[in-house]
Amino acid sequence: MQYKQDKDTYLISLDQHEPIMKTLTEFCIEKNIQNGQLSGIGAIKDIELGAYILEDKEYVKKIFPDTWELSSLQGNILLKDGIPFIHAHITISDHHFNAKGGHLFEANIAVAGEFIIRKINLLTERQFDPNIGLACMSLNI
Repeated sequence: MQYKQDKDTYLISLDQHEPIMKTLTEFCIEKNIQNGQLSGIGAIKDIELGAYILEDKEYVKKIFPDTWELSSLQGNILLKDGIPFIHAHITISDHHFNAKGGHLFEANIAVAGEFIIRKINLLTERQFDPNIGLACMSLNI
């Protein structure tokens, strides 16, 4: 991983085979980024995506092992149980230009991974919502 910082903005380049969520979460912990905005592009593999089923209060998951273009990654960073938690959704496309998307659990860099984190200096966190079954953004702090 390489990065450069400009005030509260970080440009991050992940290396081949690095796990996205694990590496970026560790980066947030190291740089004390408790809240932020995340975006990214690249080419990834071993992608675990999910779609949340409210009635069941659980995710349906699928793994895409091949290399896919990371057309878009959008997410946020908020504290969850005192630790920075990345909530990200992605769109990926294959070599036939077929697109898939969903909640990103994890993926590894296949070719390149280019990300931007913008630190947001507000006190917010995720709190469990029993009606939804997930820890959701809470702005009541």
